[in-house]
Amino acid sequence: MKNQSFKTTIIQALRIVCGLTLTFGATTSALAQTNWPDRPIKLIVGYSPGGPVDTTGRIFARFLGDELKQTVVVENKAGASGMIGADSTAKATPDGYTLNFVASPSLTISPIVQRSKLFNPRTDFTLISPIVNYANVLLIGPQIPAKTVGELVDYARKNPEKVSFGSAGFGGSNHLSAELLKQSTKTQMLHVPYKGNAPAMVDVIGGKVTFMFDITSTGKAFIDSGKARGLAVTSKERNPSLPNIPTMIEAGIADYEVLGWFAVIGPKNMPQPIVAKLTAAVEAVKKNPEFIKAIEAGGYSLDKEDAKALSTRIDKEYKMWEDVITKGNIYPNQ
Repeated sequence: MKNQSFKTTIIQALRIVCGLTLTFGATTSALAQTNWPDRPIKLIVGYSPGGPVDTTGRIFARFLGDELKQTVVVENKAGASGMIGADSTAKATPDGYTLNFVASPSLTISPIVQRSKLFNPRTDFTLISPIVNYANVLLIGPQIPAKTVGELVDYARKNPEKVSFGSAGFGGSNHLSAELLKQSTKTQMLHVPYKGNAPAMVDVIGGKVTFMFDITSTGKAFIDSGKARGLAVTSKERNPSLPNIPTMIEAGIADYEVLGWFAVIGPKNMPQPIVAKLTAAVEAVKKNPEFIKAIEAGGYSLDKEDAKALSTRIDKEYKMWEDVITKGNIYPNQ
């Protein structure tokens, strides 16, 4: 009886200890969420330093750090068109100390083109907020005299072997922008991939390639200098920096809209108190006149929507590009 009583006492004591441990753990976790952020935050950028995603991400990191009263450190994890950085984020501890300044192709194009199983772009992240949008502009060189998208399309139909388009690489957003035009107009156009926008643009200007799509912020310089003609922008509304250039829809390509974006995301299952605090800080950044001025100087426009709208947008664009990629059989080594 004494042994049985002793065992019962030990079991009860263990239960008390376990209960206290769980309570302490829960209290510690809640305190950590309340005190967040109490150490530097890592903002992953899935591209090399100096590029447009990195440059804009560093501007955003500075303003976010000011709002949170904490250091936000940019860490470049380049590779696989941004998917290495996204995968690293998806697999990080969801404690609010690892975030990603992600470009739309990393979630809506690259996983499809590369048939990647690294992560599910629609379920493996906590979406915080879209930050900026950017449009492309169709730039044409001196190879053919087309002054409108309609004239370019007519020329392509009459000369199916003579129209080509350059891109920054296979499966990139400017490649698929041209592929969407090709499919929408049922024309034949040869894709010529390059290792970056710059060499592709050189051959457009030189007349070796007919046209290419480039983001408006860099394309504007070639239009202003007269080295290339801008036929249309890919946004629904005209671009403020190129007010005399029509949209693709105005140019006669029905329902054509391609708008890239940068957003802030984190690993899935981030605690709601942290998400709420982070979202409030991001919204404050997006309302900061100095931040708006900085991103507009880079050729971007502020995205005023929220995480819910971002989720809808990812679903829509993933489906759109999946259709384009499948129809065009746009996969590596094919």
